[in-house]
Amino acid sequence: MLSDTQDFRTWRQAQQDTVERALERWVPADAPAGLGDAMRYAVLDGGKRLRPLLVLATCEAVGGHHAAALRAACAVELIHAYSLVHDDMPCMDNDVLRRGKPTVHVQFGEAQALLAGDALQALAFELLVPGDDSVGDAMSARLCRLLALAAGADGMAGGQAVDLASVGIALNQGALEAMHRRKTGALLQASVTMGAATGVVSAAAHAALVQYGASLGLAFQVVDDILDVTADSATLGKTAGKDAAADKPTFVSLLGLGEAQAYADRVLAQAHDALRQSGLAHTDTLHALADWVGRRAS
Repeated sequence: MLSDTQDFRTWRQAQQDTVERALERWVPADAPAGLGDAMRYAVLDGGKRLRPLLVLATCEAVGGHHAAALRAACAVELIHAYSLVHDDMPCMDNDVLRRGKPTVHVQFGEAQALLAGDALQALAFELLVPGDDSVGDAMSARLCRLLALAAGADGMAGGQAVDLASVGIALNQGALEAMHRRKTGALLQASVTMGAATGVVSAAAHAALVQYGASLGLAFQVVDDILDVTADSATLGKTAGKDAAADKPTFVSLLGLGEAQAYADRVLAQAHDALRQSGLAHTDTLHALADWVGRRAS
């Protein structure tokens, strides 16, 4: 697989380091009353940074604006981090472990966790509208709109609402896919389209990237469901088996473990096909990221 090549591993580590340094710089330590500590605890030193990597790889594929892409990469990660803080709270999934350490509300209390999530969400959009000339106004506006659509009622937040309403309900495959295209897939797809928005692409290439992002997002969730029943908490960095314990519908509970894996493979193949149809010359890293999603252990 492309994801096993030294070139990809070197690229991935370099980009992860770049994103980490940027987040370290942009997430404030001096927010009042300890809020900065909670924000940084939620964001720094953890996670695969898949969403930022997708932004940066797509920017490279389309020859886009790197400074804008780095801000977009960090903005997407901040939205992802805020969603995890809120999802882990007792009123949502009530989880105590995230990225191998206590969740934010366990460490800092529920009120501070709620505020930290709110502040991270606001900071994401602040990053996309810098006070200098490093990103043009039109590009800032496009990036803000893409991120807002992915995070809002027709995206991540709407998907979480459906997820909470579906506990104990046997969803069919179409309904399960629709839920996860919002809850998980929308932000992953936006990572791709935001990277594309930092450059200029044809309508055909853009459509192919949209399809790639959609397929990758769905594959990510299927693999997540598989890992929830096959990996332990230490490997995952979060509580294993929690979906089954909460009686949530998953691709494994619907299809069975073997068919869920086969389905993940088919959806990943669709992501690769979309890239091949894009007409873009530099998609090796996006192919490798798809393979990485498919073989991840956590």
